[in-house]
Amino acid sequence: MFGAVSSLTWPDYAVLALALSVLVAIGVAFGREQRDTVDFFLARRQVPWWAACLSFLATEISAVTIISVPATAYSENWQYAQFFVGSSLAKLVVAFLFIPAFYRHEVTTIYEFLAHRFGRATQVAGSIFFFITRLAGSGVRLMAAALAVSILMGWPLVPTLIVFTLVSIVYIAAGGVKAVVWTNVFQALLFLLAGGVTLGYLVSQIDGGLDAVARVAGAAGRLDVVDWGPAPGAPDFWRRALTQPNIVWVAVLNGFVGSMAAFGTDHDLMQRLLTVETRRRSQFTLSLTPLGTLLTLAIYLGLGASLYTFYAQNPGLPVSRPDEILPHYVQQVMPPVLRGLMLSAIVLASIDSPLGSLSASFVTDVYRPLLVRGRAETHYLRVSRVCVVVFGVILGLIAYAFSSYDGILWLAFKIAGVTFGSLLGVFLLGLLTRRRVSDGANVAAMIVMALVNLALLVLSERQILVFAWSWLVIVGTVGTMGLALLFTGRSAPDHLLSDSVVD
Repeated sequence: MFGAVSSLTWPDYAVLALALSVLVAIGVAFGREQRDTVDFFLARRQVPWWAACLSFLATEISAVTIISVPATAYSENWQYAQFFVGSSLAKLVVAFLFIPAFYRHEVTTIYEFLAHRFGRATQVAGSIFFFITRLAGSGVRLMAAALAVSILMGWPLVPTLIVFTLVSIVYIAAGGVKAVVWTNVFQALLFLLAGGVTLGYLVSQIDGGLDAVARVAGAAGRLDVVDWGPAPGAPDFWRRALTQPNIVWVAVLNGFVGSMAAFGTDHDLMQRLLTVETRRRSQFTLSLTPLGTLLTLAIYLGLGASLYTFYAQNPGLPVSRPDEILPHYVQQVMPPVLRGLMLSAIVLASIDSPLGSLSASFVTDVYRPLLVRGRAETHYLRVSRVCVVVFGVILGLIAYAFSSYDGILWLAFKIAGVTFGSLLGVFLLGLLTRRRVSDGANVAAMIVMALVNLALLVLSERQILVFAWSWLVIVGTVGTMGLALLFTGRSAPDHLLSDSVVD
């Protein structure tokens, strides 16, 4: 469907132009306030908590949620919501275990904590793992949004990727994290509004409305939320537990551990929380985000079930592949202006990129301490902006490489599963113990477990090994902690005392 004839009208383009104008205006407005890297990376910790909360929500949700959650609900069910339970619990752990340590050490990036706790090698390894994880994961996000917009606007995929990448580079390089946060606020409000309006219109076009959705989608299993799985002691209990990620206790457990890794060890998400003035406000901000996530999931899972019902009642209408079902419906069925509203939400969700956090990590964790020391702040600010450009080009190329993949939502989780366990393992060693762990042992353990997880994922995808990708983060976390301690040896006592609660 790439390059199909666009059905957009001038009111749709007007809505999109207005949304993009607001985005560019924010970047230009805050570009004048960037004097040093504290401004560029932390906004001098002067961002209001509610703005940081919406910014975190926009970063957590992204275009993958807007496109792929409805697609998953349309083609499968609502069992993705089980991960939300574990994810919400993980946010509380990150708020009260991770955030206090980051504020105590007054870090610019969270990998500086690893340097304080273990040494420079662990810090650099953590930063490199972040580069790999975030570039790959955000490449999937960017590709999902570009695919949707190419369908809606009738553009080929490559020019769409180029436009998104250029806009991201311009406003982030100009305005730094403050521009990112305030554009995120606008983005979050827009995708909530657009999703709600689209859902309302879609239900109005279904014969029987919400009752029909409950009846038709429910009969087809599209509203199933919980997969109880086999009873403990059943002959196939462990086989299914290791191969079916949607069994409720497996989903909650993996959602908990995976989200702890995503929220606590990924600087793209944590950067938003570090822009708030105090530790307590940062903790409060993160603790509130599950409410926004729940509302977003309800809207976009509802869209998937409603789309299933709509096309079940209208079998004569053309239907796309599941990953394209929402943009396909928006293009083919929705009226002008409303179509432009959803288009704007998808476009802005795609433009939210990790370029600022990637630049922050490279300059703070690698460039300033290892490559070029003792230069003026103007030099590091200039290098930070150059890094935004370089990472933007790399991100666009990675997004194009993922353009042939189906199952976008699960692809993003699989990629993160390979490296997140290594990151979470070293952070938990630093937060939960006082043990002296060798810097080199940490790095070796992280690399070994990332390679083990990559091998497990490849074998699972090729169906050589029966193993669900959802266990990768847990395997990586436990393995990294165990190997780091093993490689270090028994040189120091281990006290289960959290670094983040000693105030």
